[in-house]
Amino acid sequence: MAEPGGEPEQSPRLPQGGPSENSQPGGQSYQPQQLEPGATSKYQEGAEESSYKQDVPDINFSQIHTLGQDSHQAQEPTDPVDILENISKDLKAAQFQKKMDTLRDEHEILPSFESAEMRRNLFLKSDGGDEEREEELGGTPLPNMMETAFYFEQGGIGLSRDETYLIFLALKKLVSVQPIQTCRFWGRILGREKNYIIAEVQYREGEEEEETEEEEIIDEGDKRMDLVEDEDEEKETSEPPKSTYKPPPVIPKEENGTGANKYVYFVCNEPGEPWVKLPPVTPAQIVCARKIRKFFTGRLDAPIVSFPPFPGNEANYLRAQIARISAGTHVSPLGYYRFAEEEGDEDEEGGGGRDDYEENPDFEPLSAFEMVESLSTWVHHVPSILKQGRCVWFNPLQKTEEEEGEEEEEEKDEVPDELQQEIGPPLLTPLSEDEGIQNIPAWTASLSPKLTPQYAVAILRSNRWPGAYAFACGAKFGNIYFGWGHKYSLGNHTPALPPPVQPEYPDGPEIREATDPTVQEELAFKAAQEQKALEGMEGEEEEEEEEFEDGEEEEDD
Repeated sequence: MAEPGGEPEQSPRLPQGGPSENSQPGGQSYQPQQLEPGATSKYQEGAEESSYKQDVPDINFSQIHTLGQDSHQAQEPTDPVDILENISKDLKAAQFQKKMDTLRDEHEILPSFESAEMRRNLFLKSDGGDEEREEELGGTPLPNMMETAFYFEQGGIGLSRDETYLIFLALKKLVSVQPIQTCRFWGRILGREKNYIIAEVQYREGEEEEETEEEEIIDEGDKRMDLVEDEDEEKETSEPPKSTYKPPPVIPKEENGTGANKYVYFVCNEPGEPWVKLPPVTPAQIVCARKIRKFFTGRLDAPIVSFPPFPGNEANYLRAQIARISAGTHVSPLGYYRFAEEEGDEDEEGGGGRDDYEENPDFEPLSAFEMVESLSTWVHHVPSILKQGRCVWFNPLQKTEEEEGEEEEEEKDEVPDELQQEIGPPLLTPLSEDEGIQNIPAWTASLSPKLTPQYAVAILRSNRWPGAYAFACGAKFGNIYFGWGHKYSLGNHTPALPPPVQPEYPDGPEIREATDPTVQEELAFKAAQEQKALEGMEGEEEEEEEEFEDGEEEEDD
C-alpha cells in the first residue's frame, strides 16, 4: 500500500462485497479512483465523511459472456474450408444427441419374442378331448416322433431335438383339431423364402366323404357356368369356322383314399403356425411336374411360371412333388407287410396286381448287417405312378352310355385305335430291381454307428431323390425327407421344346401359284385354242346337216 499523500504502487483490488459509497474514517480501506496519466491521488486523513463515488463500471458474468462472444465473432474464419469444417463438426455432434423422447418411444419387439409368442400355444393343454379320442381309437394316432428322430440321428439325419419336439407339439395340435386316424411327420421341403413342414395324415372312415361331395358340386357348378357362357358367346357372335382339332381326353383324378390321393397332407412354414390342407393331386399336374423344375418359394399361392404351363399354383406343385417322392422312396423291410387275405380279383381296372396290404404279425426282423448287405431285403410299399399320372391305369376311350349314343351319329372311320394298357411294378417289389442312374446305384445302404455294431442301425439313402432316407432297427423302421423336392439329374435341366405349329391350310398343287408362261407358250396356247374352235364349228355344221337330211327322209316317208 502507498503512504498517505503518495502515489499507489499498483491499482487497488475491489472487495468481494463491492465498493461502499460512504466509508467510515476508521475503516482503513482504500477508495479506488481513476487516475489520469501524471495525476496524484488526494487522501485526507481524519475526515468524518467522504463522498467518494466509484467511477469503475459494474461488470457481471453475463457481460463477460457477451464480450467473449463478441470477441469470438470477431475471430470468425474467412476461409471457406474452415467454415465447412465447422459445419461438419456440428453435424457430427448432432448424431450423438438423442432426439427422441423416452415417454413416446415404442417398445421394440425382438424376433425371438415373436417366435416365442407364436409357439406359446403349442405348450397349452387342451380341454381333455385328446384323451377321449385316444380311448375311442384304442391309441394315439401320432407315433413316437422323438424315438424315430433318435434312430435317424444315429445316421446324422434330422433336425435338432428342440425343433423336432416343437414339430411334435404342432402335430399334436393338428390331431386334436382334425378327425385323424393316423398322422406322421413326412419331412421338410426347403424353399427360397420359407420352408414347408409336411404332415401325412389319414382321415377316419366316413369323415372325408362330405369333402368329396362338396368338390363334385363345385365342379358341376363350374361346368354349368362354362356352358352358359359358351351359349351366350354363340348368340352374340356369328358362327366361326369349325376347327378339326380334338383335344386329348381329360384323365380323371383318383378318388380320395386311393392311389396317389391315398393320404392327405397338411403343411406349415414354422411350428405354431396354422396348418393348411393341400388339394388332391390330378394326373395332369403329375405329368407336367415331371417336365419342369422349379424351386419352391414358401408361399402356397405363388404362381408357377414354366413351360409347359403348370395347371395350378405352388400348392398344387408341392402336392404333385410329394406324391412323386412318396411313390419312389417310401420303403420298408422285407416281410413287414403282406397282402390282405381277401378273395379279390387281381385283374382290376389297372391290372397292376393287388394294392391292399396289412402288417404281418409273424414278421421276423433281420439284423442290421443283413439289411445293409443286400437291397433285396427292402421293398416298396407305396404303388408307383404310371406315365399317365395315376397309380391305376384309366382307359380314356372308355365312354359312358350318353357319350356312346352321341358318337354313334359320327363317322366310324374316325375312331382311333385302342391304347395299350400301362402296367407298373407290383407292390412289395424289392429295391434290387430299381434302375440306377448310369453308373450310380439307385440306393446306398450304410451301417451306423460303426463303433458299436451290436446296436447298429441300417440307414438307406436314395440317390434318385436326394434327401430321402429310411432306417431299420429290429422291428422298427421309418421314412423321412429333407431336401429341395427335386429329382437327381446328371446334366442341367433342359425345358421341353414347344410343339410344331399346326398348318393353316392343306398344301397342294391346286393352291400353289404357277409361273408366268413365255411368249412362245402363249402363242402355242392361242393356236391350239383356235384349232379347237374350228374343229368345234365343223362338227356343229356336220351335225346340222345330218339332222336336216334325217328330217327330209322322215317327210318323204
